[in-house]
Amino acid sequence: MEHIVTKLTGSTNVKDRWYADFDTGESLTLSLALIADFSVYAGRRFAGEEFDSLRAAASKWSARERALRLLGTRPLSRKELTDKLREKGVSAEDAEDAADYLKSVGYLDDARYAASLARHYAQKGYGPGRVRQELYRRGVPRELWEEALAELPEDTEAIDALVDRRLRGVRPDPKERKRLTDMLLRRGFSWDEIKNVLGRYEFYDFSEETDD
Repeated sequence: MEHIVTKLTGSTNVKDRWYADFDTGESLTLSLALIADFSVYAGRRFAGEEFDSLRAAASKWSARERALRLLGTRPLSRKELTDKLREKGVSAEDAEDAADYLKSVGYLDDARYAASLARHYAQKGYGPGRVRQELYRRGVPRELWEEALAELPEDTEAIDALVDRRLRGVRPDPKERKRLTDMLLRRGFSWDEIKNVLGRYEFYDFSEETDD
C-alpha cells in the first residue's frame, strides 16, 4: 500500500519536532534528521516497506524524545524509565532502545542514580535499611547496592544526629524511649544500631533486660 505525504509542518512549541500527515489518515512525528534521511516532503510517495521503515524510525525517535523529557523532570533508574515509557504506550522494544541510547550518551546511569539516592536519604536521616528499600522499590540492580551504601555516613553519625535532634539533651522516659526506638526502626536502622546508640547515650539499662 502506498502512502503519500499530504502535509509536513513543524511544531510551534518544540524544536526539531515535525508532523507528517499522509493521505491514509496516518500522522508521524519526525525529527529533522529523519526528514532528511527519508527525504520527506509534501507529495512524497512511500511504498509499503519504505513507509514501515519510516514509521519504525519515527517510533524509536519519539520514544527517545519522551524518555529525555522524563529524565528532565527528575532522575530515574533504567527500570523506572522503561516502566514509565510502557505506561505511556511505548513498545517494550522502543523503551529498551531509548534506555540504551540515553545510557550511551551519559544521561542514564543506574550506579550514579543509586549513589544519589543513598546520599539523599542519608541527609534526611534515614538508615541503610530504608536506603535498601528505596533502591529495591526504584528497580536499581542489586549489584549496585553496596557501592551506593558506601555513600552513607559513618555508622553512628546519622543515627546520633537524629537522637540528638529528638531528645535535645533530655533523658527520655520509657514511653519516649519506645517512641524513639520505633522511629529509628521506621527510618531503616537495625535493632543492633538502635541498641548501640541507646547504650552510648545511656538511655537504656541493658542489665535490666529479662527473658519473657
